Amino acid sequence: MTGNTRLIAAALCAAGIALTTPHAFAADIDSTSGIHAGDTLVRLRAIAIVPEVRTSDALSTLNVGVNNATVPELDFTYMIRDNIGVELILATSRHQLTSSAGGLGGVNVLPPTLLLQYHFNHQGQVRPYVGAGVNYTYFYNNGLHAGGQDISIKRSSFGPALQMGVDVQVTKSVFANLDVKKVWMKTDASLNGTPLGTLHIDPLIVGVGVGMKF
Repeated sequence: MTGNTRLIAAALCAAGIALTTPHAFAADIDSTSGIHAGDTLVRLRAIAIVPEVRTSDALSTLNVGVNNATVPELDFTYMIRDNIGVELILATSRHQLTSSAGGLGGVNVLPPTLLLQYHFNHQGQVRPYVGAGVNYTYFYNNGLHAGGQDISIKRSSFGPALQMGVDVQVTKSVFANLDVKKVWMKTDASLNGTPLGTLHIDPLIVGVGVGMKF
């Protein structure tokens, strides 16, 4: 079992335990619990990033792939209504590219993502939510190369993002979180001015963590 698989399994187990024991911390939660318009939610997660790679042209011929990564993620949600929030997600990761011709080096990915969310059961202890929005992906620290020559890439892209997750209140201000996102991102690659094709990374991102309500 890989490290990312173990993280996903641990996240699902943690969520299952939390969902099957919704009253474990009931003594610490009163009628002021839940979330409401004007609240700010801050979460810190460990996320497993699992690219679902698609390529075109020469990149397909070379069977180019992108490795998984596990990194921390920070997000901020502002509740504009009791059930509706706006979330900004911040994280960065480095990915190594592989091919049938050998390793191609690595590149850093910074995909700040803005999501509009709907929170179910906003006054409850267990609060599922769904979200949809857009991500802006910035590629930096490009160390890609082939045959001793640098591979150039398009430095940024825009793409959609979808999200689903659940918050489980454990005290008046602290909650556990499980979150799953699908993010679409891509870049165009070239070698000495010759296009190599488009690399679609399109990761599935699974995270587990804790949050605080302010």
